[in-house]
Amino acid sequence: MQFELNREFIDELKVLIESESAEAVLDKLEGLHPTDIAELMDELSMDEAKYLYLLLDPERASDVLVEIPENERRRFLRVLPPELIARQFIEYMDSDDAADVVGDLEDDMKEAVLQEMKDKEQAGDIADLLEYDEDSAGGLMAKELIKVNENWTVQTSLKEISAQAEHIDEIYYVYVVDDGGFLKGILSLTKLILNPTNSKIKTLLEDDLHYVKTDATQEEVAQLMERFDLVAIPVVDHIGRLKGRITIDDVVDVIREEAEKDYQMVSGITGDVESGDRVWNLTRARLPWLLIGLLGGILGARVLGANESALAQIQGIAFFIPLIAAMAGNVGVQSSSIVVQTIASGARDFDSIGKKLLKELAVGLITALVFSSLIFVYNFTFGDSLKLTWAVSISLFIVIVFASLFGTTIPLVLNKLKIDPALATGPFITTTNDILGLIMYMMVAKTFFDIV
Repeated sequence: MQFELNREFIDELKVLIESESAEAVLDKLEGLHPTDIAELMDELSMDEAKYLYLLLDPERASDVLVEIPENERRRFLRVLPPELIARQFIEYMDSDDAADVVGDLEDDMKEAVLQEMKDKEQAGDIADLLEYDEDSAGGLMAKELIKVNENWTVQTSLKEISAQAEHIDEIYYVYVVDDGGFLKGILSLTKLILNPTNSKIKTLLEDDLHYVKTDATQEEVAQLMERFDLVAIPVVDHIGRLKGRITIDDVVDVIREEAEKDYQMVSGITGDVESGDRVWNLTRARLPWLLIGLLGGILGARVLGANESALAQIQGIAFFIPLIAAMAGNVGVQSSSIVVQTIASGARDFDSIGKKLLKELAVGLITALVFSSLIFVYNFTFGDSLKLTWAVSISLFIVIVFASLFGTTIPLVLNKLKIDPALATGPFITTTNDILGLIMYMMVAKTFFDIV
């Protein structure tokens, strides 16, 4: 049965914590998933959360710690001594999760925690992982994996796998290396079990080997695993030595984080923020693009101010300014979103992107023709100026075609410059197209009415 957090449950738990009824608190937590406990701790004060957390057994506590959001986890870990973090929690985690947690600590605390760890081999693995960029395959991988030597027999390999599997939750693949630790291939457990015990591993290797290097981006890892339907992928260094593995649960986290980041960028929010962040952090994340919007509004006002005489002379021209600006912004965002989606899907070849560009241009032309025709019919029927009817219709056609091209090319340029193309789908494209749309509208209208 799924747990639902409610105020009654929280209040009851607070009372038990205040009375320091340890057994009753643990009874309340019985059967809860680590994610539920992490969510519950977020509703408690720091002292209450600390009391509850220290009641958990080390293995469960380590699972909960991983589920706590990063910002909250940093604040929570500051109130715990390094020896407790190291011996009670970190040593029960997989190396990738442990590296994430230790990486959140201040430098002096980070060093203290690693020194306090009894398992020096695990401490060394964590230190190695911290050397990689957190957004790279090296920063994403775990050191725990099952590997066998290509010169071993099936019988020897099964014994070794049994010993290695003691500290691994899930076995997806068996990786095969040579004497130098270079990755040679993968094996399934089924193949090991079904073949004679004296068979050499090198004769059983699977040819279809996919891997990533330690400096590959997390987006590249996600794209490769999605393309080939992989549940795990090995990570090698620049000369091909096996360094670790990345599992599907880590990639799901990457996909979610990227989606959240792109959504925030589209919405005009900079940085990685969450609803639980402090007021200043939330405000600071929103200000940059709002300031750009303000600047865009001022420039738009300047455009209209520069055309004040045309606005005064041409009756009804001002009525269609919101229409031109809205269509320019909306079409630009739609076009840029399609291109960003293409780039995000991993398309890199010219043919794929080129076809998307041509298709988007065709869509822009058709869209422009449809809407300019509709506005022409409307103005022709209800308006009293044929010149204004033509001016608005032609302006709308030009603006929609331009917005389609602008919204298509800007993400490609940003991607070429190694800037997240999702930037182009937010307020930037809307504000820019609004201003340029107004300029085009004024130019076409003044041409029709012979205004200099």
